[in-house]
Amino acid sequence: MQTHIVPVGFDYDRLIAPLVRDQIDVDRVVLLEGAVGSEANVEYSRHLSRKLETDFRNLLGAATERFVLEDVYDYDGAFEQAYDLINAELDRGNEVWVNVAAMPRTVSFAFANAAHSLMVERQEDREQIHTYYTAPEKYLETELAEELRDGAALLEDLLEEGAVADDRIEDRLESARGLLAEFDERGTTIGAKEIDGDHIVELPVASFSNVKPFEELILYKLGEDGEFDSVSELAEALARELNEEYTDSFRSKVIYNVDRLGPGGKGYIEREEHGKSYRTRLSRIGELWVRAHSDADSDRLEE
Repeated sequence: MQTHIVPVGFDYDRLIAPLVRDQIDVDRVVLLEGAVGSEANVEYSRHLSRKLETDFRNLLGAATERFVLEDVYDYDGAFEQAYDLINAELDRGNEVWVNVAAMPRTVSFAFANAAHSLMVERQEDREQIHTYYTAPEKYLETELAEELRDGAALLEDLLEEGAVADDRIEDRLESARGLLAEFDERGTTIGAKEIDGDHIVELPVASFSNVKPFEELILYKLGEDGEFDSVSELAEALARELNEEYTDSFRSKVIYNVDRLGPGGKGYIEREEHGKSYRTRLSRIGELWVRAHSDADSDRLEE
């Protein structure tokens, strides 16, 4: 069974046309819609999502579900949602196709990285996970701009010829000129949006590797307690939690595994020199690993 996970932005053709044209089997579709920009933008995206839901069902015979991405600029949240969706489909025995052609880049990168992470973690299922992109045949922005330019020129001629005398036409002409001036100067977007106090959203590259059980304990402990002033302090906390005696052997075991998880290894842990010790904490990728795996492990424990 093939499931296609499709984040919906402002595109229609790129999300369904290649599947229809190439006669690709689609059994199930998960459409994700999010709030992007103005109220008009949000409604337009929802309209496309509804249209895609209908057409996936009618043209491809696919069962379709729609979900909401609460914040399309929250990379971590999008990654977690993508990880959970893909993981659940794999657990059902489905082949998963992730479309990264639409939605803001934060969502596209998050979904692509989540798919890559699961390819690494679930080696037996790596052939069941696919990410794909479709290029548009043409972009409409420049054509819309040219149509607006021609329309403005026509209004100018009418006003100069005295064919009409209407304040509304002058207002429309002034508005069109302003919009065209911005388009010519800045392109299709304006400004840089501030997100959580910054204008840059870091998109960490997933480097997930298979994590061994003792390494998992270290990651979860750092996720639960945060930063430790030294690896020895982390080892003492782990020993207490595991009801083990804190010995030099146990401390060495923790140091060895922290090194494997550190910058020179899997990259899940950051270490900052502090006197003769190293402050130890999760890296951004480590935080994502803990966030993505915590719910799944809790579910397994409840079962």
